[in-house]
Amino acid sequence: MFPKKGAVLIDKLLGALVPLMAAAVAFALGAIMLVALGANPFEGLQALFDGAFGSGDRLAATAVRATPLILVGAGITIAFRTSVINIGGESQIIAGALLSTVTALSFPGLTPYLLVPMVLMAGFIGGGIAGAIPGALKAYASVNEILSTIMLNLIMVQFMNYLLRGPLIDPYELEAGTRIPQTQRLSDNASLPTLVDGTRLHLGVPIAVAAAVAAYFLLWRTPVGFRLRAVGHSPKAARAAGINVQRNITLALGLSGALAGLAGAILVFGSQGQRMVTDGSAAGFTASAGFNGIVAALFGGLHPLWTVPSAFLFGALLTGATQLQRVLQVPSSLAVALNGIIVIFVISSSRVRVRLKKLLENSSLINKPDQEETTEAT
Repeated sequence: MFPKKGAVLIDKLLGALVPLMAAAVAFALGAIMLVALGANPFEGLQALFDGAFGSGDRLAATAVRATPLILVGAGITIAFRTSVINIGGESQIIAGALLSTVTALSFPGLTPYLLVPMVLMAGFIGGGIAGAIPGALKAYASVNEILSTIMLNLIMVQFMNYLLRGPLIDPYELEAGTRIPQTQRLSDNASLPTLVDGTRLHLGVPIAVAAAVAAYFLLWRTPVGFRLRAVGHSPKAARAAGINVQRNITLALGLSGALAGLAGAILVFGSQGQRMVTDGSAAGFTASAGFNGIVAALFGGLHPLWTVPSAFLFGALLTGATQLQRVLQVPSSLAVALNGIIVIFVISSSRVRVRLKKLLENSSLINKPDQEETTEAT
């Protein structure tokens, strides 16, 4: 029988392997879908890989596509460790983008050394406010955070449409009568610096990775993180230990939203257009990063560090789908369907992991803690 350390190791292996197996099964179903469409699945896989990693520029595009997923996913893990669920990534991305855009419009002449940190901080604050609102409703009024974050998504997209069609609209759009919902081109001083010439790789990518690492250290290496996790484990026990449960729930959703808001600022100032633009829907600006970030967090085992490679995987899938469509002439909706299949299998894999662990315990391959302690005492 495995000792206690072996049991922990097996639990970690199951946590890593089961989602990977779930993704493999999902890709197998995707191959069947390609066959049904009359396409070669091996050519499809090659096109998908080539579209995501085939050149330095494509690899950079994958990293840029993964950046908001990393930030939203890392924020989701903070909320999850406090036992609250954040479905409001879309609204928090929009809030961060709007506040950072207003900041850039207000101080266009500032030097980049001041303006870039200001717009990023504005995005962080804007998303934090949008996250703290449902957090406070949950903590102080017992409002279900799933309901409040989803409703806030709808509110923020309409608020964005109002601003981009009214107070923040590009004056040229009014003169031309086209009224495309977009801002004027923002100051180049706020543009995120490009890290590799000839590619889209910008400063937002390392910022996102650093934010995920910071989320890990916050949760497991600071007193604040200890209090957040204590509230997540048992609010009653945390309250008995003198921890302010309401404040920490609000803080958890606020921090979760702040990272999503930072993603919104990066989407605006890391874009080639250097402006905030939408088609009237949330996905028109966010590209559904608020929801895909949840998938990345789940695939990464709701751990901030594992969210990084998970987000890169989904970023590669989204980037490679364009090449897949171009090479095999398959509908673009195939990539959306494949993404949905992966979501279903990854979410279901958590239940499979629990069953496998119980199966190993029942087969006496893993010592249960009480059995081991009894043996040692004897």
